[in-house]
Amino acid sequence: MLRSSQTLALCSLIFCGMMYADQITLNNGDRITGKIATSDGKTVVIHTKSAGDVTVNLSDIQQITTDQELHVEMKGGKAATGSLTLQNGNVEVTPKSGSPLQGPVANLTVMRNGTEEAAYEKSQHPGFLHGWTGGVNAGFSLARGNSSIENLALGLTATHPTADSKLSATLNSINTQNNLATPSTAANLIEGILMYNHDLNPKFFAFVGGDFMSNALQDLDLRQVYESGFGYHAIKSDNTTLDLLFGANYTHETYSNGPFVTPVTVPPTYVSYGVTNRFVALSLGDQLMQKTKSTVINQSLMVYPDMSDTGQYRIEFSLATVTKISKWLGWQNQFSDIYVSNPPVGTKKNDVIFTTGLNVSFSD
Repeated sequence: MLRSSQTLALCSLIFCGMMYADQITLNNGDRITGKIATSDGKTVVIHTKSAGDVTVNLSDIQQITTDQELHVEMKGGKAATGSLTLQNGNVEVTPKSGSPLQGPVANLTVMRNGTEEAAYEKSQHPGFLHGWTGGVNAGFSLARGNSSIENLALGLTATHPTADSKLSATLNSINTQNNLATPSTAANLIEGILMYNHDLNPKFFAFVGGDFMSNALQDLDLRQVYESGFGYHAIKSDNTTLDLLFGANYTHETYSNGPFVTPVTVPPTYVSYGVTNRFVALSLGDQLMQKTKSTVINQSLMVYPDMSDTGQYRIEFSLATVTKISKWLGWQNQFSDIYVSNPPVGTKKNDVIFTTGLNVSFSD
């Protein structure tokens, strides 16, 4: 008769065997028992009780048997969910209903258990309040003595990607005060950009967006740009994306340096009501993202030719880098060049801006 302690130990072994019922047999005859988590077609990750997660090259595996159901995808878009058997260079997935999925190991592209598959599906179709990634940038400089200058640069980037779409928002603000000059504001620029892309197929997508800017250096009270068009994924990988954009926009901009007039007031005062421009323009450009081990590079070039006055146009170029210091902290540098072919009288065509500071990243 078994003692109570022996019974407990036996039950524990049976329970553990039920929890870790998947088995991998290597080419050298070694066996690994556990619970298969994922495979990318090159390696297999199996969770074991004693060694934790173990990663094995698929080419080193002779046989796999599973009791749990796995989601499996093969080349050619074939997929099935069921118990898996891998033997003699072939894979077979047996679902609860329907025909088995069979094929050579070389065609295996994805393998995920139920937990991993649920997490993947959630990442591909997150709710609006989830799945955001981005960062907050801040830079500040101060000078006192023979000068009295304060400079503050703030920025926010946020992206909400799904399996076939991307919503991105950008907000940048630069304010420089020279307290020994008149007027004291040397620079005051605020820009907000909102863009939504939706894939039409793996290569082409449609986009809509809005760009809003105020720039005291050019007496620009507000420029509103509403655009839409189509894009092409020239490069799309985990580390590099290059999108080419072609579309049209409606631009409404108001400058505060219009001719002075005398309104009907007592006593009379001279007031500028500003200049307002409304026109339709093309939206042409590219957006590049490049990831390295420690640095993310984002570059954007947009050209806006005025369709009603072909001699006039606007060009906006930006180049930004964020280099990791820690998991959530980085060093940010951003260069931008805004060129307007027909600026208001008394202002220059080109504004070049460089900011640097800390970046605090976030993800949900």
